[in-house]
Amino acid sequence: MPEPNTPIIEVAELTYEYPGQRALDAVSFTIDHGSITALVGPNGAGKTTLLRCLAGMDQPLRGDIRIAGIDVVEEPRRSHAVIGYLPDSFGLYANLSVRRGLSYVAAANGVARAQIHALVEGTAAELGLADRLEQRAGALSRGLRQRLAIAQAIIHAPRVILLDEPAAGLDPEARYRLGELFVALGRRGLTLLVSSHILAELEAYSTDMLILDGGRLLEQRRLRSPAGHPEMLTIGTIAASDRLLSVLAAHEQVSEVTVMPDHAVRCRFAGGAAERAALLAELVGQAIPITHFAVADEDLQDSYLRSFSRPGPPHEP
Repeated sequence: MPEPNTPIIEVAELTYEYPGQRALDAVSFTIDHGSITALVGPNGAGKTTLLRCLAGMDQPLRGDIRIAGIDVVEEPRRSHAVIGYLPDSFGLYANLSVRRGLSYVAAANGVARAQIHALVEGTAAELGLADRLEQRAGALSRGLRQRLAIAQAIIHAPRVILLDEPAAGLDPEARYRLGELFVALGRRGLTLLVSSHILAELEAYSTDMLILDGGRLLEQRRLRSPAGHPEMLTIGTIAASDRLLSVLAAHEQVSEVTVMPDHAVRCRFAGGAAERAALLAELVGQAIPITHFAVADEDLQDSYLRSFSRPGPPHEP
């Protein structure tokens, strides 16, 4: 498994045109292994086109796409072994049972016949479909059909999952369960790129955000740290004393220490919950006046609105 902060998706100067319209304009970014990235932007921003290019479904005018080291533009069929793709309008084999549908998709993706039964059972259990394996797919509720579509996308054990509006049409409870599922997949080490207009839903599970507007990448931002990645801490103090900065500078799990205008200190922290508690205990034990101590998650909606309030590069006609 790749180390944290290792790019698994690499996109450079990606450009795509429809007749008379440039849908993607020199888009470049990288996405780290194990992250869950929210792909956001207004209607017509190029989100679906970007996902289709990443999935090897559309051929760009120019640019490079590498996923798990595979050149998607040059070897789209080979890339499908490491990519799971859920389009906005997904298809199911409505007259097949859940078991037969998953078995067929697994076989179509090159899974060895001897492995299919165990993969179907395991994937169905993970997606909450274990008790529906003999049920006809067309008889499932909207939420369960969505889960089955995701099961089809991951049955061949891809490393990256691309999802286009996965919660469209779901009720609030089903959307919540879907978010829980995405977090569980991220903890398994999968990398997710999720397009949605529902910012509150994305905020519940996303670690990163990509903002597209008019076919251009407006901003890429880290919201919170994925499992295994260093997280950002905010340490509030009455005054950022030399003693506090000295303790942080000497700590092997602390990096990128920055003093903010309100005297709070932000830093990157590579430890888990136990190490975080030990750091707080050390600071308090040295009588450093701490007013607050917390993981510093970025608010997705505020970040999104800030991006559109900033002046950006002018769009070429």
